[in-house]
Amino acid sequence: MVNNVVLMGRIANDLEVKVTPSGIAVLSFNIAIERPYSKNDEEKKVDFITCVAWKQRASFIEKYFGKGKMIAVTGALRSRTYDDKDGIRHYVTEVLVDSVSFTGEKKSESGENKETSTERKNSEQPPTVPDNSERPVDMGNLEDYEDVLNDYESVLNEVISEVNS
Repeated sequence: MVNNVVLMGRIANDLEVKVTPSGIAVLSFNIAIERPYSKNDEEKKVDFITCVAWKQRASFIEKYFGKGKMIAVTGALRSRTYDDKDGIRHYVTEVLVDSVSFTGEKKSESGENKETSTERKNSEQPPTVPDNSERPVDMGNLEDYEDVLNDYESVLNEVISEVNS
């Protein structure tokens, strides 16, 4: 079976790496992708795809990309469910990011890359990610996998609580 996603579009929200209780960096963001077709009398339609990056990838994306910047990602589609505080079940589908790429986006007329709010923030203050999140990950050893999933679920529940309040 194959579960492979390749996306290229613009980052649709401000980026902020969060750190799980066990010190693992996680970043959730949306990529806006225009549909390649539209009827003559309609506006172009845009899909917003939710992506999640972990550990060094999360920090890399926050440091080198920002809202409005073009990004290319590859990953795998994941779906999950959760119950909110009112007991309502929600279904979520998102891309678990495996790799990111710069797209060769053209420079602005001034000859410099457009500076985003995230880039300004990063130039003033480096991201604060605990040292233990920068440790190399042995892809042959999945001991961290359960911790990552538990941390992922707790971070998502925090985000959901913030959105619902």
